[in-house]
Amino acid sequence: MHFLGHVVRFIVSAIVLMIVGYIVPQFSVGGFWSALFLALVIAALGWIVEGIFGKRVSPFGRGIVGFLASALVIWVAQFIVGGVSVTWLGAILAALVIGIIDLFIPVSTPYEAGREH
Repeated sequence: MHFLGHVVRFIVSAIVLMIVGYIVPQFSVGGFWSALFLALVIAALGWIVEGIFGKRVSPFGRGIVGFLASALVIWVAQFIVGGVSVTWLGAILAALVIGIIDLFIPVSTPYEAGREH
């Protein structure tokens, strides 16, 4: 994926996070820049989790473990990004909504994007 593809991917992710902020209670994003930074932090944390524990535990993996890893990454990201507020329930619901949106707007994982080169 080229640089422009990565930029578009993060902009789409930021828009999805803003939509999730409107839909999900106990999950709020301050604005577009907070959502964009949150998308970058979630991708970085997901890459770290995937590197340490492998693809099965990855937030981008399928199943309950990937779902819980995704919720944990979302919850931890709030402490890094300003303007973001998430409770445990909000992180779980956000992971669920993001997973559903990802079915319709699939975005390649950092693992898959790195394997293309």
